[in-house]
Amino acid sequence: QVQLVESGGGLVQPGGSLRLSCAATGFTFSRSTMSWYRQAPGKERELVATITSTGGNTNYADSVKGRFTISRDNAKNTVYLQMNSLKPEDTAVYYCNAAGSSLLTKRRYDYWGQGTQVTVSS
Repeated sequence: QVQLVESGGGLVQPGGSLRLSCAATGFTFSRSTMSWYRQAPGKERELVATITSTGGNTNYADSVKGRFTISRDNAKNTVYLQMNSLKPEDTAVYYCNAAGSSLLTKRRYDYWGQGTQVTVSS
């Protein structure tokens, strides 16, 4: 069935970089808007970045703009989040999200991965 599997998280020092990946199966990835969310301890979940189905448009939270880049490879059914100049406040569990509608039924869907931990600390 539907799966979104995140990878690439880990421990990194401030100023370092990580690249997160989210591999999707079980739905039409190329029709989906893909997003990365994150949730830090004691804080609400927040939207980090969004990319449209073709990759033509992206949006970022102000807190990560200029440091993070979202991209996708529809041939590989994978969305990425390149994170540079990482700060301690970027520490959070990062979640992959897929949203869209089925081609034939037009039914809306909203899928989530299980998350990957990113820790930025010296």
